[in-house]
Amino acid sequence: MSTDEPQELQQDQQPLQQQLAAFRDDYEEIKKQICRVIVGQNEIIDATLTALFAGGHVLLESVPGLGKTLLARTLADALDLDFRRLQFTPDLMPADVIGTYIVMESHGRRKFEFQQGPIFANVLLADEVNRATPKTQSALLEGLGEGAVTVANETYDLPDPFFTIATQSQSETEGTFPLPQTQLDRFFFKLRMPFPSGDELSEIFDRTTEPMVPVAKKALDTRRVREMMDVVRRVTIAPEVKQYAISRLLATHPDQPQATPMVRQFVAQGCSPRGGQAMILAGKIRALLDGRVHVAEEDLRVAAVPALRHRLTLNFEGHAEQIEPDDVLNEVLGAAAAGEAA
Repeated sequence: MSTDEPQELQQDQQPLQQQLAAFRDDYEEIKKQICRVIVGQNEIIDATLTALFAGGHVLLESVPGLGKTLLARTLADALDLDFRRLQFTPDLMPADVIGTYIVMESHGRRKFEFQQGPIFANVLLADEVNRATPKTQSALLEGLGEGAVTVANETYDLPDPFFTIATQSQSETEGTFPLPQTQLDRFFFKLRMPFPSGDELSEIFDRTTEPMVPVAKKALDTRRVREMMDVVRRVTIAPEVKQYAISRLLATHPDQPQATPMVRQFVAQGCSPRGGQAMILAGKIRALLDGRVHVAEEDLRVAAVPALRHRLTLNFEGHAEQIEPDDVLNEVLGAAAAGEAA
């Protein structure tokens, strides 16, 4: 190896290091603007931004009134993205989501013209998605999975970037249509928004009842958002770290040797490969924010529960015993930690 090669390698790495530093700076600026409006909820904000920059979508659960709509609108404001909100109800039709053809008359001639639905937005809030019928849900989830929708045998690409926050209530199940496992798998993360503390409630009341209501300022533009999404893919993951993600994914399947006792007893079907993809992409973003160009196992552990909890199917006994997927996943992650310690 010549003496010049290390210098050349260092020069090759310099642009990447600059991109990583710029990613962190821009991320912090986005979060700063969101926190001007949203009180607390730091983990939810970080997870939502992670899903956005990983090219995924979020399913958000909470009790009413915790600011899910405000979070989506504030995110769109901070990124200068087009925002639309769609309230899902049992009578909502697929055309109300994706759009439809209408008859237009011009110069005495009639023609069909496609009118885009609310899904044609950069940031879409699908509020109470489990209140719509399965037919309407599938219209939305085609867009989530394919980045495009099909109307009358014509395919229309959705805007780039396209990010959806779908919400559903934790407590209300009457009159709802639970999302099937195949559709839940389309979401990058499933998040649960906690109720604010007393101090946070006081701050919320101050911000929302005074004359000057805080708003988020534009932090980035659409082009920069796309660039940041590209930077995420450049973070490296070592084979042994990737193997950790594989082993934890396999450990959620009751028929695999790695399965833990709770998995064998309470799980009907383990997590799909998309869960591993979500863990790795989220781990790359966490590494970026920590100033590293490689993923560590701890990055994957942090991402595992929100990435996998909605991809785990409990059996009858699991439902009867009121087992939470989080408990099963924590055992899966704990088993790996115990094995490392041994």
